[in-house]
Amino acid sequence: MSPIAVGGPALFIGTDTPCVALVRPEIDPAQPEVREAAERAGVTPEEFAGPADLWQLIADRTDGEGLEVALPGLADADAAAFVGRVLAGLADPDAGFTAELAVAGHGLLRLDARPAGEGFAFLARVTPPASEGAAPLDVEIGPTPLAELRAELEQFRRSLS
Repeated sequence: MSPIAVGGPALFIGTDTPCVALVRPEIDPAQPEVREAAERAGVTPEEFAGPADLWQLIADRTDGEGLEVALPGLADADAAAFVGRVLAGLADPDAGFTAELAVAGHGLLRLDARPAGEGFAFLARVTPPASEGAAPLDVEIGPTPLAELRAELEQFRRSLS
């Protein structure tokens, strides 16, 4: 993410790299880059920052491959519904599940989960919109403890309120 992207709801599946993240960054009007851009635009930094309502999907693999996709059509309710599907899948720690995140009928993120030890491992497929011109990216995410997953998902859901 850029240095001006701070705060806002953020869901990370995986720790460090590899991971996929669904984030809605907030732009901090105190950042020098924001102040400079606002000055060039002829507005105050607070006006330039405006509301943080643009979601991003970020995928990162250990081999250096990654994607960052802007999601202008994603609403907080869509993000919350995705988290609800993942939490529902975690209810049976002995079964795998698939959860998808879509905007305007386009599947952007498909999360295939499988039991792994005391948690789950994931294969995340990020499929950018055709307008992005990028190929889908698969990210293998190693086992994450169930309690850690649930805590991350619940914290994300609370941050949407």
